[in-house]
Amino acid sequence: MAFKVTDDEQGEWSVLRVAGELDLVTSPVLRQRVHDVVAQGRHDLVLDLSEVFFCDSSGVGVLIAARRLIRSCQGRLRLILPARGAVDGSHVNRVLGALGVRRLFDVYADLAAAVDDEPLSA
Repeated sequence: MAFKVTDDEQGEWSVLRVAGELDLVTSPVLRQRVHDVVAQGRHDLVLDLSEVFFCDSSGVGVLIAARRLIRSCQGRLRLILPARGAVDGSHVNRVLGALGVRRLFDVYADLAAAVDDEPLSA
């Protein structure tokens, strides 16, 4: 599967759907797309990573940088990392967990949950 980023809007949320491998070659594309969304004044962002089947450290770096950028704008970043998919769940979810950084992100199972404006339980 070729790497692809598509964008959409769901109410006040910008949604970037990412598919393929998020690695050293492709992560700059996602980084630029996140910067483009923020430059347009949209600071509430959902990254749908449910179709990402591989993520290396450069991909994780882009996710952490996106979090930092969105927070600096007083925005919100939410990730879609389904518990089931591929063979045994989201590869990105496992990588973030293994690196101990998953807790930095607000994670949802699907787009409907991610764009629901009910406050997250503390």
